[in-house]
Amino acid sequence: MSKQQGFILFLMLGLSPFVQAAPDLAAAIKNPNNWAHARGGYNNQGYSALNQINTNNVKGMKLAWMFSTGVNRGHEGAPLVIDGVMYVHTAFPNNIYALDLNNDQKILWRYLPKQEPSTQAVMCCDTVNRGLAFGDGKIYLQQNNGVLVALNAKTGEVVWQTQVNDPRTGATNTNAPMVVKDKVLTGCAGGEFGVRCFMAAYYLKDGALAWKAYSTGSDADVLIGKDFNQANPQYSALSVYEDVNGGNKQGGSFKRLPADQLKIGETDLGMRTWLKPQLEKDGWQHGGGAVTGYFAFDAKTNLVYYGTGNPGVWNPDVRPGDNKWASSVFARDVDTGLAKWAMQTTPHDEWDYDATNEVILFDQKDRNGKTNTYATQVNKNGFIYTWQANNGTLIAAQKVHPFVNWAIDVDLRAGVPAKDSRYSTHQGYNMEGGCPSSVGAKGMNPAAYSPKTKLLYTPLSHTCMTYEPVESKYKEGQPWVGATITRFSGLDLVNGGLAAYDAFTHKPYWYKKEQSTLTSGLLVTAGNLLFYNAGNRWFKAVDAMNGKPLWEYNSGTPISSSPFSYQHKGKQYVGITTGLGGMDLIFGQSFWGESVMVACSPGAMYGAIDKEYKELDSICFYRVTPAAIGGMLHVFSL
Repeated sequence: MSKQQGFILFLMLGLSPFVQAAPDLAAAIKNPNNWAHARGGYNNQGYSALNQINTNNVKGMKLAWMFSTGVNRGHEGAPLVIDGVMYVHTAFPNNIYALDLNNDQKILWRYLPKQEPSTQAVMCCDTVNRGLAFGDGKIYLQQNNGVLVALNAKTGEVVWQTQVNDPRTGATNTNAPMVVKDKVLTGCAGGEFGVRCFMAAYYLKDGALAWKAYSTGSDADVLIGKDFNQANPQYSALSVYEDVNGGNKQGGSFKRLPADQLKIGETDLGMRTWLKPQLEKDGWQHGGGAVTGYFAFDAKTNLVYYGTGNPGVWNPDVRPGDNKWASSVFARDVDTGLAKWAMQTTPHDEWDYDATNEVILFDQKDRNGKTNTYATQVNKNGFIYTWQANNGTLIAAQKVHPFVNWAIDVDLRAGVPAKDSRYSTHQGYNMEGGCPSSVGAKGMNPAAYSPKTKLLYTPLSHTCMTYEPVESKYKEGQPWVGATITRFSGLDLVNGGLAAYDAFTHKPYWYKKEQSTLTSGLLVTAGNLLFYNAGNRWFKAVDAMNGKPLWEYNSGTPISSSPFSYQHKGKQYVGITTGLGGMDLIFGQSFWGESVMVACSPGAMYGAIDKEYKELDSICFYRVTPAAIGGMLHVFSL
């Protein structure tokens, strides 16, 4: 028996290695004056318990200080603030600056990694990096070139580094790592390059691999144990539609199978739901399933939560079947990596809808008065999902807005969407008017949840699309997309919005239209303030209870990062890093080459951006001036 086989057996038996926690991280997260996790805490709520700045006085908030990152392009995520030191990260080449908040933001140390420029050519959604992690006296950076590095938090010296992915194959990294116990978790990007992605855990001490769970493949590769989906075996059905092959042709219905007809409890679904004919091997071997978002963790159950990306190649006709476990939400035991439960949100994903958006955890009493932990996700496909976090039972699934039309509803028992055949996609057929577009009703910019208001807040994109799958041949390290897409404003002629929902029932609470697609993440505070960027140069604050505008600031450039808050020497601060990037920039590039063509108009959606526009062979080109995309940290206080 090999060491790898022995380790898999070790995991299957449910055994856990000796675990040593990172007590410095636990203390840092517990202190509300810090911002010690990419989304504020393990629950991914994007919530600050600080309330010095509130609805009554936010109008007096002014710029306190600024810091230039020296890097243009998209800045995603938020800096970390830990005990008087702020750790700022940048887009490629992923520089880090440690700033002393006790000494006028003096640079304590800087880390300037040397990455091959060619890495940028194989990055799907701009050269972004979604954040850093802290624990065990170290700062952790997942570089775009696949290198995971641990730095001494006091000096910036490299403690260890390990190669997670190889950019030569099209595999890169954009996710924020997360420290849990004695491990740091990271992922993989490259679904549009035919990369078979995964989540992996490395030991804090030396960077040695603890476990690795693929998104596709055998149960051994996906780390699926005997008790997987025990409470909901219907999630492990061989097929959730009546006739997958028929549905994979023009006019096919994808009619949902009744629950009593599902072949449940099946094994090796990560292989068996990728039916012939694939253009490359068995499909799942280039199955995508990118892991690029923010991770959540629940200490009570020891489970980590995250989503996987679209199945490899956007042309669905060459990969009949449900294509598990791409476009799925997972809960895994953090010690062993074994999957406790998973549900596929878009079986046989035909539109690049993914499930990579962050999973948010929150506590709420059920009808019997018992407090449970729930997991919720605003999915790219336009549905909000809420599960019981410990076992994956689906509690609610509702559309974020009526403009979503690719599916009618979601069956709460099996979690299966009822697809509308008018918007199915097939090679050689130009599907028109499918909503949302491949950018999603909500993209990677995170939503937020307030335990004070009990509301879930989300940015929205109201774009739709035409979509025509085309033939595309796989070549390692080259884009492998296979679709021609035109993106345009939704039928209600609204490009974006900001919305609040009851997190448990998904009932809309308030909604605010915006002229542009929202590009930033959200921050909600105990002062009942919700901070966001409206997809243009304006950084705003609204009343979290009703969406009433209270404050705004012209940042000089669009924003794709997330706001954050901290308190220093008794004063609360709110910060945001500017710099355009992410999905809103790739639609202005010729990045996709011949594999996909994106057409758009120079209208309101991009109206705030300085650009030159021309249309050639249905490809839209934008030239964004450096001044419009420069990375700059803005920090505000009363």
